Amino acid sequence: MSGRAGFRRAPRHRAEYVFLRIVGAVCAVLPAGLADRAGAALGWVVARVGRPRWQVVSEHLRQAFPEKDDRWRLAVARRCYRHFAAEAVAVFRMAGMSAGALRKSTTVVGIEFLEAAAREGRGVIVVSGHLGNWEIGGAAVVARGCPMDIVVARQRNELFDRYLTRSRRRLGFGIIPRGEARSGVLRSLREGRAVGIMGDQDARAAGVFADFFGRPASTARGPAVLARRSGAQVVTLFSIRLPGWKPRYRVYIEPLSAARHDRGNESIAALTQAFTTRIEERVREFPGQYLWLHRRWKTEPPQTSGREQATAPATRPSHSV
Repeated sequence: MSGRAGFRRAPRHRAEYVFLRIVGAVCAVLPAGLADRAGAALGWVVARVGRPRWQVVSEHLRQAFPEKDDRWRLAVARRCYRHFAAEAVAVFRMAGMSAGALRKSTTVVGIEFLEAAAREGRGVIVVSGHLGNWEIGGAAVVARGCPMDIVVARQRNELFDRYLTRSRRRLGFGIIPRGEARSGVLRSLREGRAVGIMGDQDARAAGVFADFFGRPASTARGPAVLARRSGAQVVTLFSIRLPGWKPRYRVYIEPLSAARHDRGNESIAALTQAFTTRIEERVREFPGQYLWLHRRWKTEPPQTSGREQATAPATRPSHSV
């Protein structure tokens, strides 16, 4: 950061960081159930008072579930805010948890796929989405002895970014900055590690258009490109919160049936569509645990028709991730 703009932002970033550390310290000393309820209560207030991006959430739910009535969509929207406020508290608490505590609070279905790959020294690409609590899902895998690196974007607040990086490394994650994803992911896969990549963010002009809830959504080509180059298996991972007084999660790890990665854009589009379809299936099961605040359909598709519109790349083939 430099210049007057950096000078204006720095005090705000410090204030944000201090506030977040205080919240984290309070969350760490409260009993798990009480901290969880406090987070959900905060989300309840936000959903009725502040309502950040409420129009985005409402519009996305109308587009994704046109068959549902307004009352159902309103309930899901409010549940979304409650859920992610509670999960923010859970992530703060996770930073101080032991591997044993993580194993106790999670059940992992399909861990054998990653365990077998780790024993054989094979890398695996793990695609997840903003559903449930993806941070805890990855931590649950690491706590069970499966090495995992994650591709992360830098936070705007540098102080919080450093704190988040330290917390993730303490939990056993390796960190691959998004700007170094291509070389970093391939290196990790060669070393026989699992690599976690989020697959449900708007990829702007660099993406491949995949059908998501009946609409073309620009989707990162990185997981498919890297799978094609490395020959690594692709699995999906979702960590779903279970009902109950204390936060517990069931983590689902499932290999994609699209196992062959032939050269060319068609295979990239097919694999991208495969994991996008899997994300949609899980979101339909747990709509209140999805991050509807993200502008998933922000990028407009090219002017094509029929099936081509759902799979056409937003730009010419690129070697960047």
